[in-house]
Amino acid sequence: MKKNIILAISGASGVAYGKRLFDFLHETGHKIHLLVSKQGEQILQEEMDLTLDYFCKDGVTFYANHNLNAKIASGLFPCSGMVIVPASMGVIGRIASGISDDLVSRAADVTLKEKGKLVLVPRETPIHQIHLQNMLTLSSAGATILPASPGFYYRPQKLGDLVDFIVARILKTLDIEHDLLKPWEPRNKEG
Repeated sequence: MKKNIILAISGASGVAYGKRLFDFLHETGHKIHLLVSKQGEQILQEEMDLTLDYFCKDGVTFYANHNLNAKIASGLFPCSGMVIVPASMGVIGRIASGISDDLVSRAADVTLKEKGKLVLVPRETPIHQIHLQNMLTLSSAGATILPASPGFYYRPQKLGDLVDFIVARILKTLDIEHDLLKPWEPRNKEG
């Protein structure tokens, strides 16, 4: 079943995760409602030489981050989940504080109040007590905190394998089938 997914790319390093999730959702026919913060746009250019033109594809609705009147800012918008990847600590802090001063934070706030799936993928290290408290607050409110910490037990061979690991975890959280990772099978099957 194809889903309505809100995807936000904020101003943190790690936009490769957001791009890969976008590509997978688009290739598999899901409806994408895309938000990119100003800083996210700059980091797309810096880390991947991408402009917003890359995301102008069929099945994608793009929203200006300053447009608080967009339909995704309403609790009546039918949505299967929202993912902020990467999620900057500034965005996490604003959402945790209930500050809806742009569309990314407003859509996240609405997702939480409607008991929807909100997945936040922080890509920051090290983190301090305020970051931890903000993430705990959001987890307590129903958000999934999914740090961009790929596993190495699959023995990744290239950067894309590490990115796919995180994207596979995001897709699992959204109940979207994928073939990015095979189910885990321990190498040593004894004891």
